[in-house]
Amino acid sequence: MYNFIRVLQHSTSSRIPSPSKLVILLISIQLLYASPWITPIPHTLQADHKKAMLGKKLFFDPILSKDNTIACVSCHNLLSGGDDNQNFSIGIRGQIGNVNAPTIYNALFNFRQFWDGRAKDLKEQAKGPIQNPVEMGHSLQNTVSTLKQKKSYADAFKEIYSDGITIDNIADAIAEFEKLLITPDAPFDRYLRGEKSAISKSAKNGYKLFIDKGCILCHHGINIGGNMYNTFGIFKDANSTNMGRYNITKNENDKYLFKVPSLRNIAKTAPYMHDGRIQTLREAVIFMTLYQLGREMSEKEIDDIVSFLESLTGVIPEIAK
Repeated sequence: MYNFIRVLQHSTSSRIPSPSKLVILLISIQLLYASPWITPIPHTLQADHKKAMLGKKLFFDPILSKDNTIACVSCHNLLSGGDDNQNFSIGIRGQIGNVNAPTIYNALFNFRQFWDGRAKDLKEQAKGPIQNPVEMGHSLQNTVSTLKQKKSYADAFKEIYSDGITIDNIADAIAEFEKLLITPDAPFDRYLRGEKSAISKSAKNGYKLFIDKGCILCHHGINIGGNMYNTFGIFKDANSTNMGRYNITKNENDKYLFKVPSLRNIAKTAPYMHDGRIQTLREAVIFMTLYQLGREMSEKEIDDIVSFLESLTGVIPEIAK
């Protein structure tokens, strides 16, 4: 507990903008007095099946891109970690983006979407890549026009939506599919549900260290992250060329603020950080302890935390296959 309090004291230092100080204080109070800090992913969620299946078709169809070369699945491989395992994704005409693609798995549980939080939910997020000139390079209106020319889509939308194909309905269907992209039954989830042998002794110790060292301050809740912003580089300058939340708000206090990523399936989503600068999970743990926690850890402690993180890999849902 001493180490936990030490991290809290440093995390609310003058380096962090005042809004982040308040968020960290509120969360810290919650964590100190509430339990549990992490909850298992549910096995199922309610969704409109017809919408979800239409959304799945759209998710896999490059028709959403201007030149029919890029689909949502191009950057979000559903048979692995839900990302593309590249530093930056490749869009139409071979263009390279400037932000590491986050996993789409369990994105429903994030309080905002994208690293800079510019989308409030999955439906709003779905519209972003379509009209991004580097990613899919389409206009929203042209996307609607293109889909209307396909009888299969015209019929499917008409069956579900009274107003047929609109950009809101396209986003709604994709979001309904993405809502079901959850990965329950990770070994750590089974452990939380009472199956004490589900994770190794090393992983159990890693979870204890995860709490004691202060990682839990930012990575908590059902998604073990994804529910707050924090400064990238608290104790050391991380030399980020991307200013994060500031790019959206132009508020000086938001410089280098990013949405804290989920740690679900983290062992499958390398490379790490918003700019893909770190290639391995072990290196990511070392980086975070130095830059975000202001400490060093022993080789054994790092190994144990990595074991804990590896226990967060869940089961790919049937609808993703």
